Amino acid sequence: MKNGKYPDPNVIHPIPGYEKEIYVKPMITNPNIVVGDFTYIADSEFENHVTHFYPWSRDHLIIGKFCQIAAGVEFVMNDANHQMSAVSTFPFYTLEGWEMNAPSPSDMPFKGDTVIGNDVWIGQNTVILPGVHIGDGAIIGARSVVGSDVDPYTIIAGNPAKPIRKRFDDELIGLLLRFRWWDRSVEEINELIPVLTCSDLNMVRAEIKKRMDM
Repeated sequence: MKNGKYPDPNVIHPIPGYEKEIYVKPMITNPNIVVGDFTYIADSEFENHVTHFYPWSRDHLIIGKFCQIAAGVEFVMNDANHQMSAVSTFPFYTLEGWEMNAPSPSDMPFKGDTVIGNDVWIGQNTVILPGVHIGDGAIIGARSVVGSDVDPYTIIAGNPAKPIRKRFDDELIGLLLRFRWWDRSVEEINELIPVLTCSDLNMVRAEIKKRMDM
């Protein structure tokens, strides 16, 4: 292992002496947030990046392994929504003095859990809206506003965010989704680093095929 250190997903600061990058998993206190091993954020905390998330919230934020979350990213959860089925969207029931009970949950917009796959790179100051599903290996451009699902290994950007291109051809994407390198042991991932960081995609394709046949 590098410098005699073994990768540990339960440490908070993976870069010694630098506090503005943390592994997210060991910092989570909200039971409705689930984050995989080795996902990091470029900040000294994480849960303040998850907004409109209350003790009574019904949704979950689920983030996979090895995701890279830049500074200023915001995950907006479902309770940011207002009632849209009535004449006014004003939330009288939340404010002191107004004679309104909370609307029925069925009257409130609810888009379900927000799910981020594995090895996803989310650029700086991006906003992820409620209920979005982002596939493995996707890249989200800086300052994007993501309001719809993102296919695996796709680059998107903009407000609203739109697909720019797939990162790889369909065969290689299919191989990567089946290979699921992020689910392997630390020892095997260390061994795979020359493959995972190689720009010769034909070599990568051949090596993954070989390993899948083992």
